[in-house]
Amino acid sequence: MVTKSDITTRADIEKLMLQFYGKVKTDITIGFIFTDVAKINWSHHVPIIVDFWETILLDNPVYKKNAMEVHYALNKIIPLQKGHFDKWLLLFFETIDELFEGNTAKLAKARATSIAGLMLYKMTGANKGITG
Repeated sequence: MVTKSDITTRADIEKLMLQFYGKVKTDITIGFIFTDVAKINWSHHVPIIVDFWETILLDNPVYKKNAMEVHYALNKIIPLQKGHFDKWLLLFFETIDELFEGNTAKLAKARATSIAGLMLYKMTGANKGITG
């Protein structure tokens, strides 16, 4: 059995995001939101999202933007629903489990669950639980 390490560096977060978004891009439930609707420029987006996760997982305050702002704008184009957040979270958890284990990996799952729940509530007003 291969022992996995915990998330401890920016490079770890970048590895996580690249593998995660590789899955997201091809997912039938949410891929089109990123590729066709938001038309994500991945070389621009990945460093920003790595900054975000580095800030909330490694306590290194490099992310300076408002994460909700872009999602509000996206929600006006395509209403984001519980199924979208559930799939995002499922892929996120799956990718963490493939690559890492430890306290920061658990923290990443907890933070992702909170973020997905908050975004669902702010986008839809729904206060239904998010499942990962």
